Amino acid sequence: MSYDLIFQLGSKVLNGEQLTFAEALALTKIDESDIPILLGVANKVRIKFTGNQVDTCEIVNARSGNCSEDCKFCAQSAHHQTQINTYPLMSQEQILSSAKAAESHGAYRFCIVTAGCGMKNDPDFDQITTAIERIGAETGLERCCSLGILSPQHVKLLKAAGITRYHHNLETSKSFFNQICSTHTYEERIETIKHIKAEGLEVCSGGIIGMGETWEHRLELAFALKELDVDSVPINVLNPVQGSALEDQQPLKPIEVLQAFAIFRMILPDKILRYAGGREKALGELVPLGFLSGINGMLIGNYLTTTGRGASDDLNTVRGLGLTPIAG
Repeated sequence: MSYDLIFQLGSKVLNGEQLTFAEALALTKIDESDIPILLGVANKVRIKFTGNQVDTCEIVNARSGNCSEDCKFCAQSAHHQTQINTYPLMSQEQILSSAKAAESHGAYRFCIVTAGCGMKNDPDFDQITTAIERIGAETGLERCCSLGILSPQHVKLLKAAGITRYHHNLETSKSFFNQICSTHTYEERIETIKHIKAEGLEVCSGGIIGMGETWEHRLELAFALKELDVDSVPINVLNPVQGSALEDQQPLKPIEVLQAFAIFRMILPDKILRYAGGREKALGELVPLGFLSGINGMLIGNYLTTTGRGASDDLNTVRGLGLTPIAG
């Protein structure tokens, strides 16, 4: 019976043991009627290993669009004809204003995000590091950024500016990556994560589900993140953007999304699993169930090119479930 397997593997994780790939794959094949049991077990794993605190982060899209990369999911790719606002790097004052707004909303961490492949020969890099320094001087926020592929020297400079965590998604599994992006490699993404870890900084890295990948691809991603020992794992659900290469991708069933959260929790019992983009469209009124499926972190407020529910509603959901947003 599926529920026997769920309890068996749940007990294994709760006892401090690690799931194998085959065991995780078995959890993808359980009866749909038993998925709520899996969610409950994953919630118990979350409570044991990470407690009831929820790590909150707000982001700013500090430089939008005209990205050279051809990632099929992305509204900001210059290879796609999407109807988004494109603009160069925001001014220092605009970025700082966004950070102060995030702090007033109750965010614990603030992340500066820029469109583009990475910082090699990027004229905006010095302005970004200055903005990070100013946020540190004028707010109490933990600081993060997401600037694409970095060299070791970039990482050293970002660390000196005051970031404590860097965001760089793997996006999907190595075996599926070439079906999503052809303008840079999976290995380049891995290399940046290793540069970040070598400097002693935390890593925020996850991916997107619902791009046409299989369960095996999702598990391959989860186990790659486990091997890299990343600290925070944002799980996005594809929100197909008109004009992008995946605009016609069929949405996942909400129960499958929740099942994915639970299985990631079982594989990564002590990490931050972060609610990220697409959750509102994918889950609708079921968004609160994510926190009862193993989620213990979230982006609050808006995303890069789409709007969220608003920071207040996000935090009210967290508190209504008896969980505690981490305060700065």
